[in-house]
Amino acid sequence: MPYADLHVHTTRSDGSLDLESIPDAARYGGVEVVAVTDHDRLQPFDAPVVERDGVTLVNGIELRVETPHGERVDLLGYGVEPTPELEGIVDRIQRNRIERGRAIVDCVETRLDVDLGVTVDEGFGRPHVARAIEAHPDVEYGYQDAFDELIGYGDPCYVARDVPSFERGLAALSGASRLVSLAHPLRYRDPEAALGLTAEPDLEAVELHYPYGRDDVDVDVVERAVERNGLLVTGGSDAHETELGVEGLSRREYEATTIADS
Repeated sequence: MPYADLHVHTTRSDGSLDLESIPDAARYGGVEVVAVTDHDRLQPFDAPVVERDGVTLVNGIELRVETPHGERVDLLGYGVEPTPELEGIVDRIQRNRIERGRAIVDCVETRLDVDLGVTVDEGFGRPHVARAIEAHPDVEYGYQDAFDELIGYGDPCYVARDVPSFERGLAALSGASRLVSLAHPLRYRDPEAALGLTAEPDLEAVELHYPYGRDDVDVDVVERAVERNGLLVTGGSDAHETELGVEGLSRREYEATTIADS
């Protein structure tokens, strides 16, 4: 059972769990530390790490960036204390998220000739659209069907987001966070190239423990990057629903990071 789940999303982005319910969900999942890492959104915490109902909550963020080799990857910032630079990046991303969300919704509604009845506001993402599609009584697509046939990359209603460069995003996170980690490195088209980014001194960690969903995933390439670049490791469930603790760090691994430093 993990001690710390360091990759959790809430209704402030595309998760199903509201922020106030995290302590209960953490206790149910048997974890004592939860990092709230909503996509491209800052949390309303007054400190990098806070205690809520006996559970330690880490102020975090998951920021998508574009690498020099043209791939988009996600960076996890932990122990965030917002700076003007990071706030500016997040504000611009959120405005673009709203524009993009409206464009996707308009396309889906026109293509399926339905009204999805969704409100596009801060934190909106494609999972909101997929859930609305699945819930609509006149639509035969399920949640995954929506991604596979309508709103996934290359599909008719896919709209790309504007994201900051890797260099700019990493600099902003490094200036505002206690630790920056490369998220789910084996999910990218070119894992070796993504892991090569960890040679940057400000990218001090990589997400080693992650529910990739396949038994054949070989994490040796991640472990080699950890050894080669002297990285810390992070881990989490990438929870978008209500179950926490599917993956994460042991107490020893968590205490080896700089997240809990006072």
